[in-house]
Amino acid sequence: MSTELHYKSNVRDLLFNLFECNKIQDTTLGKGTYEGLDEETIRTSLEAFNDLAVSELSKSFASSDRKGLQLDNEGNVTIPDCLKKTMETFYEGEWHLFGLPEEIGGMNMPPSANWASFELLSGSNPALAYYLFGAFIAHIINKLGTESQKKRYVQPALERRWGGTMVLTEPDAGSDVGAGRSKAKHIEGDVWEIEGVKRFITNGDYDSTENILHLVLARPEGAGPGTKGLSLFIVPKYWVNEDGTLGERNGAFCTNIEDKMGIKASSTCEMTFGDTIPARGHLVGEVHSGIRQMFNVIEYARMAVGIKSVATLSTGYLNALEYCKERVQGPDLMKATDKSSPRVRIIEHPDVRRMLMHQKAHAEGLRALYSYTAWTQDQVELLGGHTNKEAKAWHRRNDLLLPLVKGYSSEKCYELLSLSLQCFGGSGYVKDYPIEQYIRDQKIDTLYEGTTHIQALDLFFRKIAKDGGETLRSLLGEAIQLIEEQAGGERLAEERERLQRALGDLQSIFMTMLEKVGESLYHAGLQGNRVLFALAETVVGWLLVRQAVVAVKALETETDQAERNFYESKIATVRYYCREVLPGITLTRKLIEQSRLDLVEMPEEWF
Repeated sequence: MSTELHYKSNVRDLLFNLFECNKIQDTTLGKGTYEGLDEETIRTSLEAFNDLAVSELSKSFASSDRKGLQLDNEGNVTIPDCLKKTMETFYEGEWHLFGLPEEIGGMNMPPSANWASFELLSGSNPALAYYLFGAFIAHIINKLGTESQKKRYVQPALERRWGGTMVLTEPDAGSDVGAGRSKAKHIEGDVWEIEGVKRFITNGDYDSTENILHLVLARPEGAGPGTKGLSLFIVPKYWVNEDGTLGERNGAFCTNIEDKMGIKASSTCEMTFGDTIPARGHLVGEVHSGIRQMFNVIEYARMAVGIKSVATLSTGYLNALEYCKERVQGPDLMKATDKSSPRVRIIEHPDVRRMLMHQKAHAEGLRALYSYTAWTQDQVELLGGHTNKEAKAWHRRNDLLLPLVKGYSSEKCYELLSLSLQCFGGSGYVKDYPIEQYIRDQKIDTLYEGTTHIQALDLFFRKIAKDGGETLRSLLGEAIQLIEEQAGGERLAEERERLQRALGDLQSIFMTMLEKVGESLYHAGLQGNRVLFALAETVVGWLLVRQAVVAVKALETETDQAERNFYESKIATVRYYCREVLPGITLTRKLIEQSRLDLVEMPEEWF
């Protein structure tokens, strides 16, 4: 098998989430800023982009991984020609404008549609997806910059396809962003000079664009410690004149490329600013509010990471499913003692079916999770961002869901890709099939943009405790309402019952955690990941039951057999999930209830 066209998408499920579950044709399209959009436009656009992703964007997935990158003595990174060609194909269709606002020449697609397209992009070619970050950086500058900064950067970046990066991490600081040592010296007006070394900068340099805009966190001279003392600067690779034309080389250089486990075609760089020549930049918006401004980028990146994980698990599962339907090996288990019994396809073996359904349930459940989160972002945008009470409530719900999308999805997808590989047996371990690269490329998702435990602590302390659990209660109230309405009728009675028990266990978990944290904050450190996972699994369970309710109703009138199979599969999926996954929340509750501090109190010599 060739890995060139490795990608297997699931557009039917994407459209199911958009139009049958979240009903964006009624709740988003034709309203406010999306007044000019309708269902047909979104469907046609996503189907066209899917064709591009499957047939063209996926082509350089494996070849660019094998080819790798080159760094010369002047800090210039060369990427594989096959990847450049793929990138050109993407830009030729102007797909970089898909989710941008009309005011800067974008297609103005709502977040729900934009993130659906990102699943197709990141599933087909994750390294490519990261090189296309420049359009979003231009959007951020348009959102936060001064008028002169917008004029200088936004349209040139979009029209000439400049790259873009987010520059936070430093070698000695790691995830402790506030410990960063990079300095900023004021020159004049909004112009500053930056000095320092940053690490793990995605696509810090590459040769398929004439310029790259770095959004850099640095500490102005005299500023206080921690994250509050950081400011945000636009530092271009080549200086940009007031009219948008390029000037001289700026002092932002790649001084090393990380030799990584995966996404090898993505140039993860050590970036040195202001060493050999000054690194000039503009203070974003001429205000010193760096970490708050950067969170516009961080939150976007966290969503992207979670969706990339879901996309990878989904194509991993679908590749495994195809293989299991074709691979013939061993007799039916019931006839194993009969040496003359015929060999069967491995999809007929019970354990293979278990592995396939476990992947399917999570791939579709996690897609439902990010799709619902994207839909909440639609509501924020329709209500004018954060300008009124209702918009703020939706924004808080989005904030609550982001650690689930990023933290839980990335961890669970890495775990389940091992099942995708297992379905292939030994063939999955070799490069004849794409699974081994999926695993290498996806593992990073648990690590960057905040490790899983950082997501867990953020969830517990900032997203739940900060408002006394109000946002959490509002979200889970929708699951309770579904149960009370007996949605799905008798056919989903067992699933509603199991969801109700999970909600009860979850409530007990939070009550226990309040007591434990009152005893010691170390309990949050020990149990934070379990809390994150339990909440995510419960929310996914609710969303899968919600999908099954839609399926039950659709089956009342649907006559097309392929569509009936799709809806029946939704019911089978939620049945499996509620029986095999939700009971684990009971175990999580019991483990948290017996949480002790032995681990943090014992001498390190015992490790």
